[in-house]
Amino acid sequence: MKMRFLGTGTSTGNPEIGCHCEVCTSSDARDWRFRASVLMEINGKRILIDCGPDFRMQMLKVMETDYFTDLDAVLLTHEHYDHVGGLDDLRTFCRKNALPVYAENYVTEAIHSRLSYVFEKRKYPGIPNLNLIPITNQPFYVSDIEIIPIRLIHGNLPIFGYRIGDYAYLTDLKTIPEEEFEKLKDLDVLVINALRLQEHVAHQNMQQALQNIKKIKPQRAYLTHVSHQLGLHSLREQELPENVFIAYDGLVI
Repeated sequence: MKMRFLGTGTSTGNPEIGCHCEVCTSSDARDWRFRASVLMEINGKRILIDCGPDFRMQMLKVMETDYFTDLDAVLLTHEHYDHVGGLDDLRTFCRKNALPVYAENYVTEAIHSRLSYVFEKRKYPGIPNLNLIPITNQPFYVSDIEIIPIRLIHGNLPIFGYRIGDYAYLTDLKTIPEEEFEKLKDLDVLVINALRLQEHVAHQNMQQALQNIKKIKPQRAYLTHVSHQLGLHSLREQELPENVFIAYDGLVI
Protein backbone atom coordinates (compact mmCIF):
# COMPACT_ATOMS: atom_id res chain seq x y z
CA MET A 1 0.00 0.00 0.00
CA LYS A 2 1.16 3.52 -0.78
CA MET A 3 -0.08 6.87 0.53
CA ARG A 4 0.90 10.02 -1.33
CA PHE A 5 0.28 13.35 0.39
CA LEU A 6 -1.13 15.71 -2.24
CA GLY A 7 -1.64 18.45 0.32
CA THR A 8 -1.01 18.88 4.05
CA GLY A 9 -2.24 22.42 4.71
CA THR A 10 -5.30 23.93 6.30
CA SER A 11 -8.11 25.80 4.54
CA THR A 12 -6.00 28.87 3.71
CA GLY A 13 -2.98 26.88 2.56
CA ASN A 14 0.63 27.80 3.26
CA PRO A 15 1.82 30.44 2.60
CA GLU A 16 -1.31 32.29 3.60
CA ILE A 17 -2.12 35.19 1.28
CA GLY A 18 -0.69 38.44 2.64
CA CYS A 19 1.22 36.86 5.52
CA HIS A 20 4.93 37.54 6.01
CA CYS A 21 5.64 35.32 9.01
CA GLU A 22 8.72 33.09 9.08
CA VAL A 23 6.70 30.07 7.87
CA CYS A 24 4.98 31.84 4.98
CA THR A 25 8.32 33.28 3.82
CA SER A 26 10.30 30.08 4.42
CA SER A 27 12.52 28.70 1.64
CA ASP A 28 11.96 25.15 2.94
CA ALA A 29 9.58 23.42 0.49
CA ARG A 30 8.07 21.46 3.40
CA ASP A 31 6.55 24.71 4.71
CA TRP A 32 4.58 25.25 1.47
CA ARG A 33 1.32 23.36 1.73
CA PHE A 34 -1.65 22.78 -0.58
CA ARG A 35 -5.05 22.01 1.00
CA ALA A 36 -5.17 18.57 2.65
CA SER A 37 -5.69 15.46 0.49
CA VAL A 38 -4.07 12.06 -0.04
CA LEU A 39 -3.94 9.52 -2.84
CA MET A 40 -4.01 5.86 -1.76
CA GLU A 41 -2.69 3.08 -3.99
CA ILE A 42 -3.61 -0.49 -3.02
CA ASN A 43 -4.06 -3.70 -4.98
CA GLY A 44 -3.64 -1.82 -8.24
CA LYS A 45 -6.41 0.66 -7.34
CA ARG A 46 -6.14 4.41 -6.75
CA ILE A 47 -8.39 6.01 -4.15
CA LEU A 48 -8.44 9.77 -3.57
CA ILE A 49 -9.40 11.07 -0.14
CA ASP A 50 -10.81 14.59 -0.47
CA CYS A 51 -10.58 16.79 -3.53
CA GLY A 52 -9.86 20.38 -2.59
CA PRO A 53 -9.40 23.54 -4.65
CA ASP A 54 -5.70 22.76 -5.26
CA PHE A 55 -6.46 19.38 -6.87
CA ARG A 56 -5.45 20.42 -10.40
CA MET A 57 -2.05 21.70 -9.34
CA GLN A 58 -1.53 18.72 -7.05
CA MET A 59 -2.13 16.31 -9.91
CA LEU A 60 0.09 18.23 -12.31
CA LYS A 61 2.92 17.73 -9.81
CA VAL A 62 2.14 14.01 -9.52
CA MET A 63 2.05 13.65 -13.32
CA GLU A 64 5.62 14.94 -13.59
CA THR A 65 6.84 11.54 -12.35
CA ASP A 66 3.82 9.21 -12.39
CA TYR A 67 1.49 9.72 -15.34
CA PHE A 68 -1.98 8.14 -15.15
CA THR A 69 -5.53 9.08 -16.05
CA ASP A 70 -7.53 6.69 -13.91
CA LEU A 71 -8.98 6.90 -10.42
CA ASP A 72 -11.11 4.14 -8.93
CA ALA A 73 -12.92 6.09 -6.23
CA VAL A 74 -13.06 9.31 -4.24
CA LEU A 75 -13.80 9.37 -0.50
CA LEU A 76 -14.98 12.65 1.01
CA THR A 77 -14.53 13.42 4.69
CA HIS A 78 -17.01 16.33 4.78
CA GLU A 79 -18.49 19.19 2.77
CA HIS A 80 -16.16 22.09 3.56
CA TYR A 81 -14.78 23.84 0.49
CA ASP A 82 -11.13 23.04 1.20
CA HIS A 83 -12.08 19.34 0.91
CA VAL A 84 -14.47 19.39 -2.06
CA GLY A 85 -13.57 22.53 -4.06
CA GLY A 86 -11.75 20.57 -6.78
CA LEU A 87 -14.49 18.11 -7.70
CA ASP A 88 -15.07 19.76 -11.08
CA ASP A 89 -11.44 19.03 -11.99
CA LEU A 90 -12.12 15.30 -11.74
CA ARG A 91 -13.49 15.46 -15.30
CA THR A 92 -10.18 14.12 -16.66
CA PHE A 93 -10.68 10.95 -14.62
CA CYS A 94 -14.26 10.17 -15.63
CA ARG A 95 -14.37 10.57 -19.40
CA LYS A 96 -14.93 6.85 -19.94
CA ASN A 97 -17.04 5.92 -16.92
CA ALA A 98 -18.72 7.59 -13.97
CA LEU A 99 -16.34 8.06 -11.06
CA PRO A 100 -17.72 6.78 -7.71
CA VAL A 101 -17.64 9.45 -5.00
CA TYR A 102 -18.45 8.16 -1.51
CA ALA A 103 -19.74 10.47 1.21
CA GLU A 104 -22.48 10.61 3.80
CA ASN A 105 -25.91 11.92 2.89
CA TYR A 106 -25.55 15.54 3.97
CA VAL A 107 -22.33 15.80 1.97
CA THR A 108 -23.83 14.34 -1.23
CA GLU A 109 -26.77 16.76 -0.86
CA ALA A 110 -24.36 19.69 -0.54
CA ILE A 111 -22.49 18.57 -3.68
CA HIS A 112 -25.77 18.27 -5.61
CA SER A 113 -26.62 21.82 -4.59
CA ARG A 114 -23.24 23.41 -5.31
CA LEU A 115 -22.57 21.54 -8.57
CA SER A 116 -26.14 21.31 -9.81
CA TYR A 117 -25.01 21.58 -13.45
CA VAL A 118 -23.20 18.24 -13.08
CA PHE A 119 -26.42 16.42 -12.29
CA GLU A 120 -28.81 17.93 -14.85
CA LYS A 121 -30.76 15.41 -16.95
CA ARG A 122 -29.50 17.11 -20.10
CA LYS A 123 -25.75 17.06 -19.71
CA TYR A 124 -23.48 19.17 -21.84
CA PRO A 125 -20.09 17.88 -22.98
CA GLY A 126 -17.09 18.17 -20.69
CA ILE A 127 -18.70 18.18 -17.26
CA PRO A 128 -17.44 15.63 -14.73
CA ASN A 129 -19.35 12.35 -14.64
CA LEU A 130 -19.71 11.73 -10.91
CA ASN A 131 -21.65 8.95 -9.24
CA LEU A 132 -22.39 10.15 -5.71
CA ILE A 133 -22.80 7.18 -3.38
CA PRO A 134 -24.16 7.83 0.13
CA ILE A 135 -22.47 5.92 2.95
CA THR A 136 -23.11 5.44 6.65
CA ASN A 137 -20.81 4.59 9.51
CA GLN A 138 -20.48 1.02 8.26
CA PRO A 139 -17.70 -0.64 6.24
CA PHE A 140 -18.06 -0.71 2.46
CA TYR A 141 -15.95 -1.90 -0.45
CA VAL A 142 -14.22 -0.34 -3.44
CA SER A 143 -13.67 -3.42 -5.60
CA ASP A 144 -12.09 -5.86 -3.12
CA ILE A 145 -10.77 -3.12 -0.80
CA GLU A 146 -12.55 -2.67 2.52
CA ILE A 147 -13.09 0.93 3.61
CA ILE A 148 -13.92 1.50 7.28
CA PRO A 149 -15.42 4.95 8.07
CA ILE A 150 -14.35 6.48 11.38
CA ARG A 151 -16.78 8.92 12.97
CA LEU A 152 -15.06 12.14 13.98
CA ILE A 153 -16.36 15.42 15.37
CA HIS A 154 -15.17 18.63 13.69
CA GLY A 155 -16.33 21.29 16.14
CA ASN A 156 -20.02 20.33 16.16
CA LEU A 157 -20.00 18.77 12.70
CA PRO A 158 -19.95 14.97 12.35
CA ILE A 159 -17.44 13.98 9.66
CA PHE A 160 -15.64 10.82 8.53
CA GLY A 161 -12.09 9.63 8.60
CA TYR A 162 -11.21 6.38 6.86
CA ARG A 163 -9.25 3.22 7.62
CA ILE A 164 -7.90 1.22 4.68
CA GLY A 165 -5.92 -1.83 5.70
CA ASP A 166 -3.39 -0.79 8.33
CA TYR A 167 -3.54 2.90 7.37
CA ALA A 168 -5.97 5.44 8.82
CA TYR A 169 -6.55 9.00 7.63
CA LEU A 170 -8.19 11.35 10.14
CA THR A 171 -8.40 15.03 9.33
CA ASP A 172 -10.22 18.12 10.67
CA LEU A 173 -11.23 16.41 13.88
CA LYS A 174 -11.57 18.05 17.26
CA THR A 175 -12.67 14.89 19.09
CA ILE A 176 -13.00 11.16 18.45
CA PRO A 177 -16.04 9.45 20.01
CA GLU A 178 -14.85 6.82 22.46
CA GLU A 179 -16.53 3.94 20.63
CA GLU A 180 -14.56 4.71 17.44
CA PHE A 181 -11.16 3.95 18.96
CA GLU A 182 -11.84 0.24 18.54
CA LYS A 183 -11.59 0.73 14.76
CA LEU A 184 -8.12 2.24 15.14
CA LYS A 185 -6.33 -0.67 16.78
CA ASP A 186 -3.12 -2.16 15.37
CA LEU A 187 -2.37 0.55 12.84
CA ASP A 188 0.88 0.73 10.92
CA VAL A 189 0.27 4.34 9.85
CA LEU A 190 -1.99 6.99 11.40
CA VAL A 191 -2.45 10.36 9.71
CA ILE A 192 -4.09 12.89 11.98
CA ASN A 193 -4.62 16.65 11.96
CA ALA A 194 -2.66 19.10 14.11
CA LEU A 195 -3.63 22.63 13.13
CA ARG A 196 -1.41 24.72 15.38
CA LEU A 197 -0.01 25.04 18.91
CA GLN A 198 -2.89 27.07 20.34
CA GLU A 199 -6.34 25.71 21.17
CA HIS A 200 -8.90 25.85 18.33
CA VAL A 201 -12.67 25.51 18.50
CA ALA A 202 -13.00 22.94 15.69
CA HIS A 203 -9.55 21.36 15.18
CA GLN A 204 -7.02 19.57 17.33
CA ASN A 205 -3.90 21.47 18.24
CA MET A 206 -0.58 19.61 18.31
CA GLN A 207 -0.84 18.62 21.98
CA GLN A 208 -4.29 17.08 21.44
CA ALA A 209 -3.07 15.23 18.35
CA LEU A 210 -0.15 13.78 20.33
CA GLN A 211 -2.55 12.67 23.09
CA ASN A 212 -4.67 10.78 20.55
CA ILE A 213 -1.57 9.25 18.95
CA LYS A 214 -0.45 8.02 22.36
CA LYS A 215 -3.89 6.47 22.94
CA ILE A 216 -4.16 4.85 19.48
CA LYS A 217 -0.55 3.58 19.49
CA PRO A 218 0.20 3.34 15.76
CA GLN A 219 3.61 2.21 14.57
CA ARG A 220 4.04 5.61 12.89
CA ALA A 221 2.00 8.80 12.91
CA TYR A 222 2.01 11.79 10.54
CA LEU A 223 0.55 15.21 11.29
CA THR A 224 -1.44 16.97 8.57
CA HIS A 225 -3.90 19.84 8.01
CA VAL A 226 -1.18 22.10 9.36
CA SER A 227 -1.35 25.91 9.44
CA HIS A 228 1.51 28.40 9.49
CA GLN A 229 0.79 28.81 13.21
CA LEU A 230 2.35 25.41 13.92
CA GLY A 231 5.76 26.90 13.17
CA LEU A 232 8.64 25.91 10.91
CA HIS A 233 8.61 22.27 9.85
CA SER A 234 12.33 21.78 10.53
CA LEU A 235 12.10 23.09 14.09
CA ARG A 236 8.75 21.70 15.15
CA GLU A 237 9.52 18.14 14.03
CA GLN A 238 12.53 18.04 16.35
CA GLU A 239 10.14 18.27 19.32
CA LEU A 240 8.08 15.21 18.35
CA PRO A 241 8.33 11.62 19.62
CA GLU A 242 10.54 9.40 17.48
CA ASN A 243 7.62 7.72 15.69
CA VAL A 244 5.72 10.96 14.95
CA PHE A 245 6.44 13.12 11.91
CA ILE A 246 5.00 16.18 10.22
CA ALA A 247 3.74 15.26 6.77
CA TYR A 248 4.60 17.48 3.82
CA ASP A 249 3.30 17.82 0.28
CA GLY A 250 4.72 15.13 -1.99
CA LEU A 251 5.66 12.75 0.82
CA VAL A 252 5.04 9.10 -0.08
CA ILE A 253 4.81 6.44 2.61
